[in-house]
Amino acid sequence: MAENADATGEYTPSSADMRLVIGASSLGTVFEWYDFFVYGILAALLGSLFFPSDNPTAATLASLATFGAGFGVRPLGALLFGYFGDKIGRKYTFLVTISLMGAATALIGFLPTFASVGIWAPVMLVTLRLLQGLALGGEYGGAAIYVAEHAPEGKRGQYTSWIQLSVVGGFLLAVVMVLACRAVLSEADFNAWGWRIPFLSSLLMLAVSLYIRMQLNESPVFRAMKAAGTTSRNPIADSLREPGNIGRILVALFGVAAGLTVIYYTSQFSTLYFLQGAARIEEAEALLYMAAGAGIAAPLYVVCGWLSDRVGRKKLLLAGYAASILLLFPMFHMMADGANPALGRAMASAPVTLTLPANCDYSVFGKPKSACAKAIAFLTKRGVSYSSADGDTLSIRIGATEISGFDEGTYTSALSAAGYPTSADPAEKRPWKIIFAVAILVALSAMTYGQVAAILVEMFPARIRYTSMSVPYHIGSGYFGGFLPFITQYIVVQTGDAYSGLWYTVGVVTLALIVSAIWLPETYRKRLDEI
Repeated sequence: MAENADATGEYTPSSADMRLVIGASSLGTVFEWYDFFVYGILAALLGSLFFPSDNPTAATLASLATFGAGFGVRPLGALLFGYFGDKIGRKYTFLVTISLMGAATALIGFLPTFASVGIWAPVMLVTLRLLQGLALGGEYGGAAIYVAEHAPEGKRGQYTSWIQLSVVGGFLLAVVMVLACRAVLSEADFNAWGWRIPFLSSLLMLAVSLYIRMQLNESPVFRAMKAAGTTSRNPIADSLREPGNIGRILVALFGVAAGLTVIYYTSQFSTLYFLQGAARIEEAEALLYMAAGAGIAAPLYVVCGWLSDRVGRKKLLLAGYAASILLLFPMFHMMADGANPALGRAMASAPVTLTLPANCDYSVFGKPKSACAKAIAFLTKRGVSYSSADGDTLSIRIGATEISGFDEGTYTSALSAAGYPTSADPAEKRPWKIIFAVAILVALSAMTYGQVAAILVEMFPARIRYTSMSVPYHIGSGYFGGFLPFITQYIVVQTGDAYSGLWYTVGVVTLALIVSAIWLPETYRKRLDEI
């Protein structure tokens, strides 16, 4: 990257420099999130390969918990790489993070399954997921700060929004790769060995990203601090000692990171699992609808970043939170109506009520043994919503039909007679409704996520910026967001209501709305050297 200086002798990025900075940071983030999303998309299949169980629901939940574990260690990665990012520089730190991420992802593609090595298979998978999480804990903060510290005044929101857009790009790339592999391979071949290809492909992506990032210079803000000798000696300790910084970290965690993250993951993973489970759509078709909706709305990330430079970050964030609370349930109902209208009609005309004895021993993690446990597992697997009631003996009411005990064949016949479909009817589908609902959910994410890099960079002083913004961001995204697929699916299984998991998102977003409205400062007009 060329060296430029203004009249004062300070380094000033040229337009070409900014294109390289944004391109390199965004491309690396695309690849890094691709690695993470591939696992999320293939969670159900990986559950059957690495967590074999007589209970398919338990295997899927175990796989989702492993997915969440990768997020769970992200705060540790934020501490580790934030320390080095504030101490030795932004550039070299995110070179290390992307190398670690790419290597861990590729190794997942080489792992033996449970059938080959037994318990060592999930142990190795969890280990690599933890390494992915550590790497991602340092990647986002580095990329966001690097772009923000190059960006001219008045364009930080617009330029850093490309980092947020690249997260969507990583998801779309993962969808395309999985669909392409499924298109050229039979289902048996994909399930046997084809699932490895998306993971192994990360080696090529890693090579490209490393080559581009090696062309970059250190950020001008960090170079100025280093020249002046004002870099932090201990960024972790200084983050705790800096006046008012603990309060800023808490606001960044509960008011920013937690809220926008659950909106984003609801728009991606909750949507995917809902379409496959409750709406009874095949995985490949569900991914196509999601890719179409996300592709339509993805440019809004940059639009919202640009808009935040003009109207302010806080106003846009609060508007996105409020809109998400109001529109979340209607959009999921629209998806269901567009995907499987027959299911909606059946639920309205013949609601299902399961009467359970007090000693029912159902567990989402174990093999169903009793009749009541088998009944719950059956309805969960079929994606049938039901209400439960207490009683002395097990019985199910499907509309006007009541059946005592549990017999899978009898339950299946009764559901079919009541109009409950085993799969979505192609003749009744309204794809535009599904795509529109997905696009609205992604647009809500854009309103809250598009300007987040600018918000977090502007909240913290430069010498402790990498550490101070990365830790709350990754605690919020790692715990509130990373475990969202597991928590929401668990709620659905426990309640029997396909929509009940959405209350988790509504609750977290409501908390974020309150915290941000009261304590989040507006900083979009401030210079980074004034913060």
